[in-house]
Amino acid sequence: MPTALSKPVARRADAVRNVERILDASIVCLQRRPSATMAEIAEEAGLGRVTLYGHFASRPALIDAVVSRVLAQGEEMLAAVDLKGDPRTALAQLIRNSWQLVDQSRSIISAAEAELSPARIRQLHDGPAARVEALVERGRADGQFRKDMPTSWLVAVLHQILHGAGGEVASGRLDPADAPERIIDTVLSVLDAR
Repeated sequence: MPTALSKPVARRADAVRNVERILDASIVCLQRRPSATMAEIAEEAGLGRVTLYGHFASRPALIDAVVSRVLAQGEEMLAAVDLKGDPRTALAQLIRNSWQLVDQSRSIISAAEAELSPARIRQLHDGPAARVEALVERGRADGQFRKDMPTSWLVAVLHQILHGAGGEVASGRLDPADAPERIIDTVLSVLDAR
């Protein structure tokens, strides 16, 4: 016989499952079309719009949660990248792995840029940026990377180059297979000590 204490636990488990369904459906819908509506996402999740809005009051709130989830999953993958050894080699490998994530998430990035402020997007990228900052600092200490510009600026440039390549791929002007090496060449030329 259920007790009064067991009911909130069951509802909480249902709520967690619903949020997971909504986030999964959002990723599917946004990868198809960055402007997917809340109604389309609710339908894909097999839930009503009332349930969706009960968890995410607005499309920007949902997009924020989707970007957070995608970045968290990306962080798991990037955490496995060996960043020891030569900073240039380590950065090249980090860029290759990061490109895979950017390429897979182009539509979600597009949706985020339409719904979230640049400040929020930067804030969501703080975790991945910290890894790159540490690597750039190590390259600067080794004399391989330039010291005449702030590390934060160099990391911001790398971020823009990655996302710019995503835009070029989306427009058909860059083959996704060529993107990683183009990004690496561009970034390393910007970072090279002078």
